[in-house]
Amino acid sequence: MLTKNQIKYYSTLLNKKFRQQEKKFIVEGIKLIAEALDSNYSCEIIIALKESVTENLIKQLNRKKINTEIVKSADFEKLCDTKNPQGIIGVFNFKQQSTVDFEHEKLIVSLENISDPGNVGTIIRNCDWFGVENILLSSDCAEVYNPKVIRASAGSVFHLNIFEEKDFYNVLNGKKKNGFTILCADLNGENLYTFTSKQKIILVLANEANGPTKNLLDICDSRITIPQKGKAESLNVASASAVLLSELTR
Repeated sequence: MLTKNQIKYYSTLLNKKFRQQEKKFIVEGIKLIAEALDSNYSCEIIIALKESVTENLIKQLNRKKINTEIVKSADFEKLCDTKNPQGIIGVFNFKQQSTVDFEHEKLIVSLENISDPGNVGTIIRNCDWFGVENILLSSDCAEVYNPKVIRASAGSVFHLNIFEEKDFYNVLNGKKKNGFTILCADLNGENLYTFTSKQKIILVLANEANGPTKNLLDICDSRITIPQKGKAESLNVASASAVLLSELTR
């Protein structure tokens, strides 16, 4: 049985400051928990309402040596980010961010200043669908372990290498020196469908309201755009990512 102090402690993980401090995050819902358990993230505890878990599920979790605690509804609600929770959450530890050899990658996706967690999560999901395994995020992007990012990614966040880079532009410059073409999505860019694809590309998607920063444009080798047919001012950045990835991974 969890104490009030334990409930209070786990509830702090809904706040970014405490997630970063404790290196832990909350996952809501059985499907997302299953995705996380099937990845290389380690689970500290499963917390659930009695009516939301079966004896079979508890036995499965026990076989994996995962501690499972049943709590009352009033306590459970303190641990949830959603208005209509599914009755089960998991507390997972941050994954150790290891160095990945990008040299054999054909396409990496990078996000600059995309602060909307729904967009970040959807882009992560799109990357997973199109087989892009490595993503670089600038420090102003929505946090990977934000509950809304996790939900929007539909669990893809657990299966990709995602790097939150404080020294974002220097990292891009370093990849450029190692032979990558820095390709920026921009309204003033070359037509996506006439662009001659390179062997090693870092596709950079920027904040849709402000566009790519000068720092980014100074680094970019090329810019591309999705040709407009109608009168809409722009495409949502997550929608644009699906179109761009579909073409660049053909």
